[in-house]
Amino acid sequence: MKAHLVQLDIQWESPEANFTKVRSLIESVSPTPGDLIALPELFDSGFSLNIDTTQDSDNKTLNFLRALATEYNCIIQGSRTIVPAKDQLAFNCATILSPESGTPLCEYHKIHPFSMGNEPQSFQGGHILEQYTWGEAPHAIKVCPAICYDLRFPELFRKGAIDGAEMFVLGANWPSPRQHHWRALLIARAIENQAFVLGINRCGLDPYLQYNGGTIAISPKGDILGELENQESVLSVEIDPDVVHQWRSQFPAINDIKIRSLDTKAE
Repeated sequence: MKAHLVQLDIQWESPEANFTKVRSLIESVSPTPGDLIALPELFDSGFSLNIDTTQDSDNKTLNFLRALATEYNCIIQGSRTIVPAKDQLAFNCATILSPESGTPLCEYHKIHPFSMGNEPQSFQGGHILEQYTWGEAPHAIKVCPAICYDLRFPELFRKGAIDGAEMFVLGANWPSPRQHHWRALLIARAIENQAFVLGINRCGLDPYLQYNGGTIAISPKGDILGELENQESVLSVEIDPDVVHQWRSQFPAINDIKIRSLDTKAE
């Protein structure tokens, strides 16, 4: 099983240009049927709050992701902006599509909009942590998607691990001033949850910020399986689900989690 993490310089509010970039980058690594392909947060538009322009109201982005999934016979974890008909605020979504039919396996709504970047002005937070299965038994792995600012909230990852997640895949637009946080937090999430963690960041510039890439894959022990610098590229890494099972069996720290059963002392 191989994961392909696509790092690109997202063109601002230009879906067609970004579709072309993504397709070209994926073609360069020739994925094998059954692989996983993961893209950065809002890969079709960049981190724009202009949801009237960027919302995927005509399913253009969804249809592009569906075409990739069926063409390469791979699971695709993409991202798009959705505005529910009953609400003016959007959801920042990770959309995961199956390889056989391109139908959604799940769609995760970012739980933590980035308040310091004014994201809550345009995007509402989700309330449900999702999971999907990559691969076939006995070599399947349970995957929990996450998005950018979610990384700063370890309780989200802990909840995912308690619910059975063995790998976390997080797409991001993580800006360069806090690049060292990006790497440190991803490694911490892998170690503390004894899970694979894949972080897919963008590179380049948008009208407001610079992004230094740093897309990375981390093992359940915290070892770096692969890492990109600051350029458009694809990080392809082998993922062996048995590594999670073996490490959790050899060093079962995850079985000693107590916080779920603790009470808070009243004053």
